[in-house]
Amino acid sequence: MMRHLKVLAIYYRAAFLSQMEYRANFASSFFLSLMWPLWVMSLLWVFFYHSPDLGGWSFNEAMLVIGLYDIFIGLQETILAPNIVQVTEHIQKGTLDFVLLKPANGQVLATITACNLMRLTDVIVGFGLIGAGLYRMGRVPTLMQFSTFAVMIPAGMITVYSIWLMLTTLAFWFVRVENFGEVFYAFYETGRFPVTIYNRWLRLVLTYIVPIAFLTTFPAATLLGKLSLYFVLASIVIAGVLFYASSRFWNYAIRFYSSASS
Repeated sequence: MMRHLKVLAIYYRAAFLSQMEYRANFASSFFLSLMWPLWVMSLLWVFFYHSPDLGGWSFNEAMLVIGLYDIFIGLQETILAPNIVQVTEHIQKGTLDFVLLKPANGQVLATITACNLMRLTDVIVGFGLIGAGLYRMGRVPTLMQFSTFAVMIPAGMITVYSIWLMLTTLAFWFVRVENFGEVFYAFYETGRFPVTIYNRWLRLVLTYIVPIAFLTTFPAATLLGKLSLYFVLASIVIAGVLFYASSRFWNYAIRFYSSASS
């Protein structure tokens, strides 16, 4: 484990040094990361101008959901999106050999070594919105609530990673997999607001089929003391099951890979 973390640190340091050569691009990325949540917040203001609550959530509570939406969008664009492009190109060009033959786990090297560190600003802004929402409510979560929140964030990231890995693995059979990613993005857009605003059937889909609720609504609910321990445990189970399934699917798909030399 530590060996792989050291390898990732080398990759990310190289990416950071490379991307900081273009400081104007970094500044513009940071500016856009600030503007996007402001745009979403303006939509919230419109909603709350006509209604006192949004699916049972107040304005300040909904800020936490938007913050979590920003955090996971930032993590996706920082790590997952660059690797999807990279893996797809490797498979199509038959150059995945250069990754698989290295003395480290091929799945790790293929799926999380590329990164766009400029999008980490979205993560910072997301945590800022969560802090602002809690401050406006005058609420200080308990140690247990912070602990469950700290558990659900990495569990949610593993869930997203596993879904993206399964979608990317389809590149072993399909020429273009970007459209599959767009479908997931369409579902993820629903996580911008509390899942309670949707009808019963859509809530079930967003909770148990495409578990978007475990990424935004439920972690926010833990900080507000609105979530039972059942959903916290469910987030861990879902993350573990999806990670296992995605890893097995990746190892199975490699059997169908044809390199440029074969």
